[in-house]
Amino acid sequence: MDHFYGGVEAGGTKFVCVIGNSPNEILAEERFSTTSPQETIQRTIKFFKTKKEELKIELTSIGLGCFGPIGLDKKSSDYGFITSTPKPGWKNTDIIGPLQKALKVPIIFDTDVNAAAIGEGKWGAGKNISNFIYFTIGTGIGGGIIIDNQPVHGLIHPEIGHILISKNPMDQFTGKCPFHENCFEGLASGPSIQERWNISAEELPPHHQAWDFETEYIAKALSIIICTISPQRIILGGGVMQQLHLFPKIQSKTIDYLNGYIQSALILENIEDYIVPPKLKNKAGMLGAIALAQSAVN
Repeated sequence: MDHFYGGVEAGGTKFVCVIGNSPNEILAEERFSTTSPQETIQRTIKFFKTKKEELKIELTSIGLGCFGPIGLDKKSSDYGFITSTPKPGWKNTDIIGPLQKALKVPIIFDTDVNAAAIGEGKWGAGKNISNFIYFTIGTGIGGGIIIDNQPVHGLIHPEIGHILISKNPMDQFTGKCPFHENCFEGLASGPSIQERWNISAEELPPHHQAWDFETEYIAKALSIIICTISPQRIILGGGVMQQLHLFPKIQSKTIDYLNGYIQSALILENIEDYIVPPKLKNKAGMLGAIALAQSAVN
């Protein structure tokens, strides 16, 4: 029996729906803006129903990597829900229920960053590495943690984007996060850059002061993560990290902050192989959702 897998990269800005089996075998793909819960979920359902008929296939399972926070405890009443998100209109939204009812296939649910990390572990920069972290730095900031080849959930799931970091004294921006202000996401996300400088990250020149602040905040966060989780690799994805000139700056600044305390040749001598961009580029999330779906069978 042939297996066909569905994937949903459910982001706060856009949804990506896909049917496929691997990076080289994508049968259908559609991207659309994240609007209201009802409209967005119905559009997701329509994609899978329409493509199943067009391709004359049945789906084995669907992987859903979702923006959060989300409920991942299957014993809890909020399992399958987007919970305390700051995204307007989406707080306490049941996302799994309507999809399961309409599509009638197993749905494997996880955070968007865990899904991307799983994808990078299967096909990308995390392949053959059992302990690593995938960060997305874009509309928001989140981190998917893989330990012993398994995504970490714990109490709820990691929210690395909301660790508190010290501000540069010259930075007068109060922070974008409605919960914490000067957390990692509040200081370094794409919307934070936009609001601080009144210009988008994509439009900023490489030598703008914005990138000095961005380098500092990312390197501070990575130093905390290295000292607490000790990953074997850190993968930095998301829209902001498409500014590839940031990588050498972040690598160097992270070494400065660690100040020789972590005695690893990978950090001290080969940092460019330790802090890296995603090999799957902007498809890590959608391919990770397919890998999630495949985990139901594997």
